[in-house]
Amino acid sequence: MSHLKNTAAIAAGTLAAGIGYASLIERNAFALREVTMPVLTPGSTPLRVLHLSDLHMLPRQRRKQAWLRELATLAPDFVVNTGDNLSHQKAVPAVVQALGDLLSVPGVFVFGSNDYFAPKPKNPTNYLFNKKRRIHGDPLPWQDLRAAFTERGWLDMTHTRREFDVAGLRIAAAGVDDPHLKRDRYETIAGAPSPTANLSLGVTHSPEPWVLDRFAADGYQLVMAGHTHGGQLCLPFYGAVATNCELDRTRAKGPSQWGADMKLHVSAGIGTSPYAPVRFCCRPEATLLTLVATPTKGSVLGRRAGQAHPTVSAR
Repeated sequence: MSHLKNTAAIAAGTLAAGIGYASLIERNAFALREVTMPVLTPGSTPLRVLHLSDLHMLPRQRRKQAWLRELATLAPDFVVNTGDNLSHQKAVPAVVQALGDLLSVPGVFVFGSNDYFAPKPKNPTNYLFNKKRRIHGDPLPWQDLRAAFTERGWLDMTHTRREFDVAGLRIAAAGVDDPHLKRDRYETIAGAPSPTANLSLGVTHSPEPWVLDRFAADGYQLVMAGHTHGGQLCLPFYGAVATNCELDRTRAKGPSQWGADMKLHVSAGIGTSPYAPVRFCCRPEATLLTLVATPTKGSVLGRRAGQAHPTVSAR
């Protein structure tokens, strides 16, 4: 009996220590992930893209806001924000101030469910066994956030196709509203991107396979998404347990191949729901992607195309 009590005490202590680490340390251990992806048309010059997602901002989160402001020192050519910026009715000023000088960099964005609706407490087993259940909180001031972004020059890609120049390169971009809320209307942007573009880019909050398949079928080179939080709670040597969408867990974060010709990048995100403020084996992160030209077929580099070498560093 004494042995069982000791075992139970050790297990309880280990669990408490793990929860403390996940909620107090790793959740605030912000990191920058750096990835190189060969997606541009041959002969294109490199493009540095900062991918931000899932800030889930609360006004009181000063540490997160300070870290975000420092990202402007990276001097990216382009910023992609894939949604879920808000977690509070009064968080819009905090988001805008935290992004700071990044709003002066060319950028695009789409919104996610937690831009439209405040988070609410949820049964965590729903992420594993009842993925289709949706629980929405009160409406959030997404219109104010949209106005703040667009006034600074960022482009809203919601059900929109656009072509524009960044750092001497032509980008053909298209985006959909959040598939997690079934708000996506891909038919509004369907069709092949311009063949003269150096980069054809799809943008979505939730990387649902049915949306990714449509982007791939239309010939997009790269799709960027968020939503998964990288799994948020991961296991060593196993990775994400769940993705909170239909994407398989092996693609919960980072670069991957989707089909024969399209690349996918999923951000592990920067924040968490205020009702699940924990991360384990999945640090909060932004990603600096260096997009480079796709090597010509037959070359040594061409045979290695698609291999990404991420480097994670705290900033």
